[in-house]
Amino acid sequence: ELEEAGLVERSHAASGRVPSGRGYEYYVRVLLEPETLTEAALAELDRRLTHSARDVEHLLAEASRLISSLTRQLGLAHAASLDHEVLVGLDLEPLDGRRALMVLRLGAAAVRTLVLELDSPLEPDALAEVCPVLRERLLGRTLIEVRERLAADPELVRGSAARLVVRAAMARWGDPAPLTLFSAGIAHMAEQPEFMDAMRLGSILRAVESGQPLDRWMAASVEGQAAVQVGVGGAPPLAECSLVSFALPGSVWGAVGVLGPRRMDYARVLAVVDAVGNRVSDLLQG
Repeated sequence: ELEEAGLVERSHAASGRVPSGRGYEYYVRVLLEPETLTEAALAELDRRLTHSARDVEHLLAEASRLISSLTRQLGLAHAASLDHEVLVGLDLEPLDGRRALMVLRLGAAAVRTLVLELDSPLEPDALAEVCPVLRERLLGRTLIEVRERLAADPELVRGSAARLVVRAAMARWGDPAPLTLFSAGIAHMAEQPEFMDAMRLGSILRAVESGQPLDRWMAASVEGQAAVQVGVGGAPPLAECSLVSFALPGSVWGAVGVLGPRRMDYARVLAVVDAVGNRVSDLLQG
């Protein structure tokens, strides 16, 4: 029926790869049915994301790599800064005599981890004594406030062990560190006929590297479902691209998605982005 209506060329109808032309956007946005992923693909997706869920950055980076490998396009993942999230839990674990792992549990059910390089060796018992001091002074505060208190609270530097830990934490995490736009699969983008021109590809990659406003476009769709934007932003360099994105529901503002040519395999891409987005959302919310 689509062929007879002139919406899809015969050679592309079965695959879901739709050329530009009359009825193109209507087909992509309304008529296209996402592909059904195999059980093996879903199992591998779940394994890789669950394994990377130790903190938000690892999870998003792996999500972008996974999306890229499953779609052969540029995979994207983004979440907003956690600076305004409230610290609800804190743990310190020894790694060796000169290193410790600080685990920060946040109100959005997210976790941020810091590997602390200590100036002097610290015994596990001494490290354990520092943990309740940090909890007393830091829990219930936003991460911005946590950094400020680490830098200025005299109670946190009274003991030598606490002083070592605080100094290492500030050296590792002294400035605000908003999460960035993670991307993977530049080689896949370069293989597309539309982007074989070096100048055109370079302008697209610079737009991805800057992160803005691509991050806002990714998260602007309805939460909890994959959406398509054909001709991203309506102006160069992304006007010749399509963006398939999944806005993450819940308290973590962000999204996962794919950036590629307009003629991408939407049936496949929609299925992958939807599956990865739902699993990332589940993991972020515990």
